[in-house]
Amino acid sequence: MDGNTATPRGPNEREQLIIQHVAEGCKNREIADSIGTTEHMVKNYLRLIYDKLGLWNRVELALWYEARQHEQVYNA
Repeated sequence: MDGNTATPRGPNEREQLIIQHVAEGCKNREIADSIGTTEHMVKNYLRLIYDKLGLWNRVELALWYEARQHEQVYNA
């Protein structure tokens, strides 16, 4: 595979952890403390996640996460 080929990617492990915290209702400061980073970095991660998934905000992200959890239960 050549390096110029764009492929859609889902969230990486760190992004998945942040998504889970958002879905649990955690604030950016709480997420930052939990994963050992700054609140500013959490905001950056969230912007990247929103762009990657085509979402606009925390509510959409939490709903996206919950939908994926239900899919996993039904597909297991």
